Amino acid sequence: MLTLIKKDLQKHANAECAKLLSRYFKTGKGEYGEGDVFLGVKVGPQREISKKYVNLTLKDLQELLSSKIHEYRLVSIFILIDKYKKADEKGKKEIADFYLKNTKNINNWDLIDLSSGKIVGNYLLDKNKFVIYKLAKSKSLWERRISIMATSEFIRNNKFDHTLKISEMLLYDKHDLIHKAVGWMLREVGKRNHVAEEKFLKKYYKKMPRTMLRYAIEKFDERKRKHYLEK
Repeated sequence: MLTLIKKDLQKHANAECAKLLSRYFKTGKGEYGEGDVFLGVKVGPQREISKKYVNLTLKDLQELLSSKIHEYRLVSIFILIDKYKKADEKGKKEIADFYLKNTKNINNWDLIDLSSGKIVGNYLLDKNKFVIYKLAKSKSLWERRISIMATSEFIRNNKFDHTLKISEMLLYDKHDLIHKAVGWMLREVGKRNHVAEEKFLKKYYKKMPRTMLRYAIEKFDERKRKHYLEK
């Protein structure tokens, strides 16, 4: 079955698109996506292929997820999400554990943003959140991004405390991709509880990286944005 998936993806491969995606996802030497390889397959066909092979085993998904080819990993992520949605509690645990054991392979922002909330965040909704705090302290950029993006599911369920606590932990992170993710999640908190977001901002806005702050206040009116940016 893996051979069939690879053949299906190859049918949609496009060399010019692969070059564009390689630049977009910063695959050059020393960049965050160094080593990532693209076939140049658009997301739509990848979603269709993932639906076709949704019954793939975790063992086979492990092989896809361990590949340097980005589309193999993304298709495996789409399949994991679909399998998780349909699973019982035992199955959900198995998939969440599998995901957390593979954080080294979930190593670009699109893979994380599509899946961490739907799998890790959803699974942890009514459970101990220790693992995302552990990830927030990781040396791995991608594990830190998983930690904050997983809280998107908490926000959807009007639970904001963990997003705010992890945002505080990541306040001095040096990477732009963390600044953007934290700012984005703070903005999402504000959509549902403006008071909670502003309480956090009033405490930390003078210390926040500029990108993080800009993302967080994006939906504020112009007067209030200026107030926060004039620090």
